[in-house]
Amino acid sequence: MGLIKATIGALGGTLADQWKDFLTVPGDLPPTAALFAAVPQGKNHGRGSNTKASDGIITNGSKIVVPEGYGLVLMEEGAITGFAAEPGGYEWNSEAQDSESIFAGDGIVSPLIKTSWQRFKFGGRPSTQQRAYFVTLKELPNNRFGTQSEIYWDDAYMNAQVGAITRGTYTLKIVDPILFVKTWVPAKYLEPGEVFDFTDLDNDAASQLFNEVVGSLAPAFSLYTNDPAKGNRITKIQQDSVGFAQSLSQAVEQNYQWSERGLQIVATAIIAIEYDENTRELLRNVQRADALSGARGNSNLQASVAAGFEAAGQNGGGAGLVGMGMAAGATGLGALQQPVPGIGGQSTGGGTSGAPTAPAAPAAEEDPVERLTKLKQMLDAGLITQDDYDAAKNKVLGL
Repeated sequence: MGLIKATIGALGGTLADQWKDFLTVPGDLPPTAALFAAVPQGKNHGRGSNTKASDGIITNGSKIVVPEGYGLVLMEEGAITGFAAEPGGYEWNSEAQDSESIFAGDGIVSPLIKTSWQRFKFGGRPSTQQRAYFVTLKELPNNRFGTQSEIYWDDAYMNAQVGAITRGTYTLKIVDPILFVKTWVPAKYLEPGEVFDFTDLDNDAASQLFNEVVGSLAPAFSLYTNDPAKGNRITKIQQDSVGFAQSLSQAVEQNYQWSERGLQIVATAIIAIEYDENTRELLRNVQRADALSGARGNSNLQASVAAGFEAAGQNGGGAGLVGMGMAAGATGLGALQQPVPGIGGQSTGGGTSGAPTAPAAPAAEEDPVERLTKLKQMLDAGLITQDDYDAAKNKVLGL
């Protein structure tokens, strides 16, 4: 007793010719509509007993067409009496021995849905009058989220707590229609003409879901940026819709158990992340440090040293070389420590003047910490050896 499979698969003109009247999905539905009553198509020509043709009401002989991407749920007095997820044509007959009261066309019904049926199944014999509803099995897009003020999370990439205002959209899916109908849909939407729409501002149940998503954003950001598999990079979120959706879905599940409502977040699109002032400054510093790390940092340091040698030869010759000699002396480069004739001392035999040259002005004493920092950078860049570094360090420290 229940649903009889008439045709399965693609529906064409043949079925329309055979069934001049049937129930199916209403037209002009918004793309975020999740649940609605079946509506009659065409006029009754005596093929069925449903002469009233009321929305969602089926009786013996009623024909129902299930389009691709929808599931058919039959209910009586709040109890689910039938479900079909395979597209095709069905006929309701409460007395037929070859009909099915549940899971008609069950080739694509998941074990999850079958488990839910065991939990909520109808306990008695279905009457001849049922209500028919369609549940969207496709992804439901354009569910928007946003924060009015900053949310904060611990960010592994920046090794600090960061904050931002964010907005975007997420796509969700009804993965278990039975759980969704039984545990989440308010009774007012189980009436003819009503449409459960996730984006309806007057839908309190949908608004609650929105609030739960917003409340899960901070832990979702934390989960994403602290996951080594994601590279710990906050900057990847806007290009990783599926990856962040997994983090958001995990956070929502931990906080609100959406799986118990038959729902799942499958994709997200981050439209904007507006960091607070402290986070923006921190991000600039971290990005600058990244740019100067590794091989790129070594190249920059070597280029700076080369530029220093070039500038020393152009700015005052001797004075510049004396300054470079002092720096090189700290690095152990002995070649630049050799005296230069006529500079910084008295010329010896063979000189043309014999007059002593005015001594160079003493260079300002460099801070030991800065000098040791530079020495360590040059050691890391391979410009000096470990022995050179140790000798220069001992000299700076007066050891």
